[in-house]
Amino acid sequence: MSLGDDGGYGGEGHRGPGTGQTRTRLPDNDGEGYGSGRRSRGGLSSRNLVTIVGVIVLLLAAIAFANRGGSGNSETATNDSPKDPGRAQPTAPTGTKAVSGKTSGIASGFAKTEQGAQSAGANYAVALGSSDMFHQDQRHKIVDTVMAPSAAAAFQKKLDDVYSPDFFKTLGLKADGSAPAKMTFVSRTIPIGTKVKDFAKDQATVEVWCTGLLGLAGEGSVKPVTTSWFTLTMKLAWTGNDWKTLTRSQNDGPAPVSGDVPASGAKDIAGAVQGYGGFTYAR
Repeated sequence: MSLGDDGGYGGEGHRGPGTGQTRTRLPDNDGEGYGSGRRSRGGLSSRNLVTIVGVIVLLLAAIAFANRGGSGNSETATNDSPKDPGRAQPTAPTGTKAVSGKTSGIASGFAKTEQGAQSAGANYAVALGSSDMFHQDQRHKIVDTVMAPSAAAAFQKKLDDVYSPDFFKTLGLKADGSAPAKMTFVSRTIPIGTKVKDFAKDQATVEVWCTGLLGLAGEGSVKPVTTSWFTLTMKLAWTGNDWKTLTRSQNDGPAPVSGDVPASGAKDIAGAVQGYGGFTYAR
């Protein structure tokens, strides 16, 4: 077939009388003449109606199934343990109130849950990394507060050996651990995140990823304040209705690439340390 000059199809043998138009009869699937196999409009409408109704029924069933599945599989805000143990546990609001108690200035009264163990580990990391640890009386008070009674004495002796006049000298401090005149000593541990490695009825192992500040802030300081990155692993025991530390170890990193923010002057650092307090960490 080809298009004719008048816009119709076909040749001379198919011209209608007196019309100048050409008609072509197209066979139906059953081989009958033109129009013999055509269905009525009523038949087409019925089939379309059945199809539409079927699609609507399927959509309603799919929506009902999705709603039913969603309500049964969602996690609540207070769930301590994710359904997938390998999934990251972001530090986010959980609906659990932060602890309100304090012992020797350190948060206490943590819940006997994975969240409570992580909160205890973070707060104990802050206390054990503070500048108060460089003063014997305050250090002993901190250790007695955060350590389990069965581990406190041995840990106390170990720290007394570490915090020696020679160690203080390497940091630019006096033999008693105090800062020189017109200098501000800075020692802070700031938790970035926590993770439970093991959790049982009365014991938990928690990792605390931290950044830290250490050094002397002041004009002419030979030990300026620097940052570090490390991870603390703390084994905790449920003792006396609270979490207490059995052991504590530290590894370097993970450490990010340093940014391009210029270092602040000694006066600004000293002012920030004196002007900004710490946090009570709770999930």
